[in-house]
Amino acid sequence: MALKTHHKVMIGGFSSLVVIILIINSVALYLLFIKTEVNYNNIKTEITDSQSKISELTESLLETKNTLGLLDVQLDEIKATASSDFSGVIENAIPAVVTIKTDVAQGTGFIITDDGYVVTNAHVLVGGHQVWAIDSNQRQINADFIGYDIDLDVALLKISGNYNYLKLDDSNKIQVGEKVIAIGNPLGLQFSVSEGIVSAVHRTGSNNLEAYIQTDAALNPGNSGGPLINKEGKVIGINNFKVSGGESLGFALESNYLENAINAIANKALNQSLIG
Repeated sequence: MALKTHHKVMIGGFSSLVVIILIINSVALYLLFIKTEVNYNNIKTEITDSQSKISELTESLLETKNTLGLLDVQLDEIKATASSDFSGVIENAIPAVVTIKTDVAQGTGFIITDDGYVVTNAHVLVGGHQVWAIDSNQRQINADFIGYDIDLDVALLKISGNYNYLKLDDSNKIQVGEKVIAIGNPLGLQFSVSEGIVSAVHRTGSNNLEAYIQTDAALNPGNSGGPLINKEGKVIGINNFKVSGGESLGFALESNYLENAINAIANKALNQSLIG
């Protein structure tokens, strides 16, 4: 049966409506896809940014940890500059310091190698025929004379055994005002410690060499040959003399000169350097 006109119009309208709905759905699906794609890209970008920030945060934490480690070291050094906290340095240094005793005099020395080489002032040995070293455990040990440098007032001895020893620091790095300690046997009082600062460097000695540290750390007879030690526990000088009649005017031969003197003596007597 043939369709009437109004039936055709209804069918055509319905078909158009279906087409329009399909087009709208397609457009909606496309827009939804675009939105999903944009959201995905945004999320991906945010994840990438978050990972980058996490990496930056991790690097920052590592840098902070390293900085804190350096601060710990610096704080330990700062603590060591205070009188109450030099005790750790002193505790480590004392076993390497010895009393030098002859049959006519007494002074101080300190061990510079683990096999018992000892340095002191040459004038401590003048007039003596026998030499002993008395360690922190009060053991009296025979000391063999190796050699000396009369101009720098340095003598090298050897005792048998294995020991703690003190390292020499670079005296070119000494700063005026830094705190130091002197260890020695002033007036026979063994292993006495006095604290002071570096008052000046490159002072001229009686040998006309600008080779001496001036310090206000108390030095008395018996301190000669003992170490002048910095906050790191290293030797920056060997205590040598004080100006009589003046207060807080002690002088120590700078460690770079001391090192050269020790090696020169050792090379001449032993055909070898001991330090450096």
